[in-house]
Amino acid sequence: MTITTPSTLPVTWADLCSAAFWRSLAPQLCIGGMQSDAEAAPRQSYERLTQRMSKDGYFGDSDEEIGQLAPLVGEAVKRCVAVGLPAVFAWIYDEPWACYARLRPVFAHFLGAGFKPLPAFWAWHVDPKKGETGWKPHRDNRYNSLAADGSPLSLTCWIPLSDANPLNSCMYIVPKHMDPGYSTPAGTPEPPTPVFAARALPAKPGDYLLWDQCVMHWGGPTSEFAGHPRMSMALEFQRGDVRPIMQPFQRGEHLPAMPAVLEQRPYPSFDVRLQLVARQILQYQHMYGLSQNLADLAAYLLTAPTRDA
Repeated sequence: MTITTPSTLPVTWADLCSAAFWRSLAPQLCIGGMQSDAEAAPRQSYERLTQRMSKDGYFGDSDEEIGQLAPLVGEAVKRCVAVGLPAVFAWIYDEPWACYARLRPVFAHFLGAGFKPLPAFWAWHVDPKKGETGWKPHRDNRYNSLAADGSPLSLTCWIPLSDANPLNSCMYIVPKHMDPGYSTPAGTPEPPTPVFAARALPAKPGDYLLWDQCVMHWGGPTSEFAGHPRMSMALEFQRGDVRPIMQPFQRGEHLPAMPAVLEQRPYPSFDVRLQLVARQILQYQHMYGLSQNLADLAAYLLTAPTRDA
């Protein structure tokens, strides 16, 4: 398989294993050059955010540094899409990881200081001109993401990389206190979600949404009247003092499994990022569909040697 770049030069799968290729694709971004400790100062009070999480199961907030980083990640998404790659390959760069590093104090407040990032992330380029939509209504982790007292054991953080609005597939969320299916027991059919309960959540670069993983959410349909694609990314987290909620990912016979949790710092190395991206392509195929070429590429990246890191 080859991929056509804007310069029309063929790119092979082996090229994707070279850090030099990624640096040339988006030279304004870093691979291994950013510090992993540039987090935001803890808030004076989390009272309001805690109240919103407790009642609604989610909240939205903003961070100035993320507002500067998110458009850079959005440019990487555009360049990945331009060469025929899924937007998730933008996670090759430092900047997505740096956005989430900014929010460590927020995650620590809700999940404890020892929280762990999960090997569960994605990036989207939802193009209205192609009639694309965000992911269908779903819950990220319905049955083992809440403690006995209802507090979250795991969270998802969604960050827009472009303006997101109802015309280009902004996020929709059903607040948990308005969701009759929120606490449905395992093995029991969920009652219908009332349409009037859904909240559209327009957002811009610098904003972020944080929700517990039982919350029903989705990306809306796009409109032909939307001005531009919706780009965004998300990463999941869990408490560090409970068993991993994800299973180790088996890469193949005679190869060690990839971990069920990641570390807060440092950022994953270049070779681990490639393998993690491949894992995302395979584990989220039920959400977006998976071509045979893309499946083969993901399998290749799980074992291929990297260079120039």
